[in-house]
Amino acid sequence: MSERIFWISLAYVSYVYFGYPALLFVWGRLLPRHVKKAPWEPEVTLIMAAYNEKDKIRQKVLNCLSLDYPRDRLQFIVSLDGSTDGTDILAVKAAINGVHVLYSPRHSGKAAAINSAVRNARGTVLIFIDARQALHRNVIRELTANFSDPSVGGVSGELVLNNNDGDTESRNGVGLYWKYEKFIRMSESRIHSVAGATGAIYAVRRECFRELPEDTILDDVALPMSIVLSGWRVIMDPAAQAFDRASDNPRAEFGRKVRTLAGNFQLLSFMPELLLPWRNPIFIQFLSHKVARLLCPYVLAVLFISNLFLLRGIYLLFLMMQLAWYGLAIAGYAVWNERLTAIAKSPEKQNAASHS
Repeated sequence: MSERIFWISLAYVSYVYFGYPALLFVWGRLLPRHVKKAPWEPEVTLIMAAYNEKDKIRQKVLNCLSLDYPRDRLQFIVSLDGSTDGTDILAVKAAINGVHVLYSPRHSGKAAAINSAVRNARGTVLIFIDARQALHRNVIRELTANFSDPSVGGVSGELVLNNNDGDTESRNGVGLYWKYEKFIRMSESRIHSVAGATGAIYAVRRECFRELPEDTILDDVALPMSIVLSGWRVIMDPAAQAFDRASDNPRAEFGRKVRTLAGNFQLLSFMPELLLPWRNPIFIQFLSHKVARLLCPYVLAVLFISNLFLLRGIYLLFLMMQLAWYGLAIAGYAVWNERLTAIAKSPEKQNAASHS
């Protein structure tokens, strides 16, 4: 029994992280669905939902105002969700440059801020952005060109990660994982649709937008999947780029992963039809990319426990590999935590704290 559980668990994990990408690669080569991309200048509404972004909002507004797109066809809405750090004051100053600022005194969440902005939007195409990432100058033109294809209802841009030296596509753990994730998304886009957009930059047709429940955790997954369920495609365009720094904080990255997992569980409660193959045109992709990953931590635990009952031959080798893998993870966290403690105790940090 232990052997059977072991091999089933190993096969499951192997499919999720290796088999599925291989399947996408072959599928995309055999049955690709190309997008008819052509220049198009519809009226566009750029929407940035923000909470406490005092340190970022000025630079982001300047970045957005410098984008290559006709100003008479571009509406820029900053939707503030109960900001308490002075973000609202900076945003109001930005309104002088033609930015439309919406302010809610109550902190209701990002989804509520997005819904409020869309109610005030006049664009045929809605582009959603975050406050942190810088956008490539041609990003709007690249996104809108995809809507020349009548089958396309949404477009995800590409998030390019830089390391601390400014080099793109960092080689640290986060950067390598993001490369892997982007390969999967591009492959999914090539055969039909991605199972979620890049929150830093994505666009939808106005007619495809459906108001989000106010407690939505992942708008960049919920909205694209609602579009797919309505019969449209949601594709990824690597030419529409946003730039950010790769995180070197394991705690922050862990928090982001927990939020993503919670958002995917929530999505299933909001849209149970995603689990129905006759309703979801990308059922295989969604099941493999989103649902299967939710179960992977539990399957990994089963794999490890079953391995403890099989201490012979190749099973012993697998156990040693698992122990080494988890040991490296624990050691990495310990080193990072020690470094963080040393920084906190440094004289420069203490002097900065005494003057704050």
